[in-house]
Amino acid sequence: MTNINNENIKKVNEYLKDKKNILIITHYNPDGDAVGSSLALYSFFKNKGFNVDVIVPNEYPKFLHWLPYNDKIIIFNSNKKLIKNKLKKANLLFFIDFNVLDRIQGMHSLIKQTNIPKILIDHHPEPENSFDITISSTVVSSTAELLYEFMTKLSGEESIDQSIAECLYTGIMTDTGSFSYNSSLPDTYYVVSKLLEKGIDKDKIYWNVYDNYSTDRMRLLGYCLNKKMKVIPEYATAYISISADELKSFNYRPGDSEGFVNFPLSIKGIVFSAIFIEREDHIKISFRSKGSFNANKFAENHFNGGGHKNAAGGYSEQTMDKARGKFVGLLAEYKDKLLNKRI
Repeated sequence: MTNINNENIKKVNEYLKDKKNILIITHYNPDGDAVGSSLALYSFFKNKGFNVDVIVPNEYPKFLHWLPYNDKIIIFNSNKKLIKNKLKKANLLFFIDFNVLDRIQGMHSLIKQTNIPKILIDHHPEPENSFDITISSTVVSSTAELLYEFMTKLSGEESIDQSIAECLYTGIMTDTGSFSYNSSLPDTYYVVSKLLEKGIDKDKIYWNVYDNYSTDRMRLLGYCLNKKMKVIPEYATAYISISADELKSFNYRPGDSEGFVNFPLSIKGIVFSAIFIEREDHIKISFRSKGSFNANKFAENHFNGGGHKNAAGGYSEQTMDKARGKFVGLLAEYKDKLLNKRI
């Protein structure tokens, strides 16, 4: 594995010599890779005697609450005063699984006011120039995979214990859709094999994440597939849309719609899928694709977003009807690429 150059490892080691209070921060609406990676890094530094805190901007899915050290996570939206005090004492910041400071939303203004050294560890393309050290690779499956390399280069293979391995495996598994995308390189499976050597139970991890949903979530999924999924075969596309009222009627909790965007891709001939979810002041959109169609570029060019080739996200500040209309209207422009069956 050669995703992290030795010069960056040396720089991190220099920072760690005299900085003992570390904050680990991940992005708004954190997913399995964000939470798993953050908790893995927390455990890594805690084992070395550092004072460490993990901060997430808002609530995250209940199916991740089983992870080791989950109880150490501080949620910014409900602990702003505490986090402001933590920032005053911190002397090193790690930003995990995002590459633009806007992704931490309300925390952004607080971070801008500090002169604390900032280290980015991430796998998304085109990181902004806001960090003192940028450790970034788009080749890896996930930030968790990149963190494995970071930890072992910093402190050796023996620094990865079972708790760290569970967190890293969760990050890799969730960010690859259980190894169905972003997972074509041998290095990913090498890392997985090393994590399995630590004694983790991969089946238990899978059950904890994917077989741990509420009844309301399952009913919401059924409703979306039966009533809210639109299939557009002439463009090899399907999409789902959910209003705020509909979410409320199913007692929606953060993470309940996780993975819904993948289901339309199970339809024969569908290569592009989207889900539109109404939030208080915007429409949150997720995109998934198969084969050669670049969901990342589509999100970046039209919906203020980005991500990976086959998995991306964005948003619209228009109404639901206008956001959906824009999406459908764009498909003709991409018809040739959508119908290119290089799967």
